[in-house]
Amino acid sequence: MSIASSNTSMRVPAGFRNLLEGLAREVLREQPADVVAFAAQHFQKLLEQREAGGIDPVAWGAMLDD
Repeated sequence: MSIASSNTSMRVPAGFRNLLEGLAREVLREQPADVVAFAAQHFQKLLEQREAGGIDPVAWGAMLDD
């Protein structure tokens, strides 16, 4: 089976790398049995912090990327 290649280049959104590195760090630290559920809880916590007016890790990571 072959997959046609494309000339389209995809860019990683600003702050995405920082967001995933944060998740990876927490997964390695906590060693959860259910990584998907852990990731969902992790991102829910980040969303609640952002909505409460706290730090937005995506915006912060985007500033670091610049």
